[in-house]
Amino acid sequence: MIALAFGLMLIEGATLGALARAIEPLFDQVFAPGGEGPLMAVGLLIFGLFALRGLATIASRTVISAVTQKVAAVMQSALLRHLLTLEGAFFQQNAPGALIERVQGDTLAVQNLWSAVVTGIGRDLFSLIFLFAVALSIDPIWTLAALVGAPLLILPSLAVQRYIRRKTTHLRDQAGLRATRLDEIFHGIQAVKLNRMEAYQASRFDRVLTLIRRAEVKIMAGRALMPGMMDFVTGFGFFAVLLMAGGQITSGERTTGEFMSFFTAMSLTFQPLRRLGDLSGTWQVAAASLERIYDLFDTRPATTRPAISPALPAPGAPELRFEAVSFAYGDQPILRGLSFTARAGQTTAIVGASGAGKSTVFQLLTGLLEPSSGQILIGGVAASTFALADQRALFASVTQDAALFDETLRENIALGRHLPETALRAACDQAHVSDFLPLLAQGVDTPVGPRGSALSGGQRQRVAIARALAQDTPVLLLDEATSALDAQSEAAVADALARAAHGRTTLIIAHRLATVRAANHILVMDQGRVVETGTHDSLIAKAGLYARLYELQFKG
Repeated sequence: MIALAFGLMLIEGATLGALARAIEPLFDQVFAPGGEGPLMAVGLLIFGLFALRGLATIASRTVISAVTQKVAAVMQSALLRHLLTLEGAFFQQNAPGALIERVQGDTLAVQNLWSAVVTGIGRDLFSLIFLFAVALSIDPIWTLAALVGAPLLILPSLAVQRYIRRKTTHLRDQAGLRATRLDEIFHGIQAVKLNRMEAYQASRFDRVLTLIRRAEVKIMAGRALMPGMMDFVTGFGFFAVLLMAGGQITSGERTTGEFMSFFTAMSLTFQPLRRLGDLSGTWQVAAASLERIYDLFDTRPATTRPAISPALPAPGAPELRFEAVSFAYGDQPILRGLSFTARAGQTTAIVGASGAGKSTVFQLLTGLLEPSSGQILIGGVAASTFALADQRALFASVTQDAALFDETLRENIALGRHLPETALRAACDQAHVSDFLPLLAQGVDTPVGPRGSALSGGQRQRVAIARALAQDTPVLLLDEATSALDAQSEAAVADALARAAHGRTTLIIAHRLATVRAANHILVMDQGRVVETGTHDSLIAKAGLYARLYELQFKG
């Protein structure tokens, strides 16, 4: 595609050189006394050159557009696929808005570079080659005089390029901050309105916009310097040529046609030179984005997993075991030598105060985080030896945020997998999604809106439970799975989850201790360690931490 575009631009550039050359017979033969004869031939030649140039221009721009769009699409896809391989800690350290700007804004800047570079080299450089060839064929001395000021551009252009690169890097950072601000405002719109933060958020956004506007103006001023300096050098060159050529024409050494052909050729170099001068600024803008893109591609997961799991647990519900597992966020320890066993096919509940490390256990089990030390065994196989896809295929989870996608109810339950209608209906019935399906205009094919905004909190939670049931995995992870349900729905869904847990290894995180009374085994965590284990009745009898938490919740 690029080779085709270059060929078309070669034709486009050659027509400019031929047009400049056609000026000489136009003045020396057609406009000379008795020169009416070649008028039609020269006129048709010039018309043909313009027509050929027009056709080549249309074709080349279409091809270049196809190339640049494909480059941007492939880069965006590759960048997203790479980001999806990074661990959860990376996304905790990088705001969603900043990553959106990397994937979208930076790749578009590179897309513009492709268009500018290919067009600059293919059209403008070829045009200059042909035009200077015409000028040199007429008079090499005149051509050298026209270019006498070109060396003066070298040092200023280097300084301008460094300036543009520096300002563009700052601009891309601010663009990422702008996307982050918008992401926070729109996703937290209820909190913004309820807390009367409209003016505050708008003011913060305005400050970012001011920084972006100033950076844009400085970048454009820097980019305008190169074409502006070229104008100065070109004007000086024309002045030198006029001083030399004027005397030669009046003395008869040169004809008017030769001068007009030379003048036309050099005049036609004006716009290509300006565009090539601006190309250095375009390159610096894109180079800043390329550096940011390369930074992301160079980011690798802290730990690597095999592409294929050497061993997998035996079919059926596996035993889950933590052996002296530690984990920390930076310098802040979360788990301190945690050890416990969740028996195969049974329900194990994990309770404790906020910050005890309960949710971290789920993230470690599913490979979202990697332990600092110790090991996790799933069905007797070390989790560190699993391919991530194989490890996560063992788990279905329901978390308290019930994250839904801006798709239909069916797609949110199936999650891209083929799900038979009978399995879909069974999951909806078990999770009591069928209770509110008649209220939806299109049933299971009803769009749920951004983040499930078209559904109530309880409805979103039930859809998340249906999704977990439809996956039919050997391990079920429930993190406050019924927290958004009313008492009647909670009782119904709790019964459905109890049936779903049959034959599965189930782990439950809950702050409301009434929801874990029926668990086969309860682990009480405090400051990253298991401090008590047992059934509900045995833990109450111990009168320890669990008993105190229970008393606080059911006091009075």
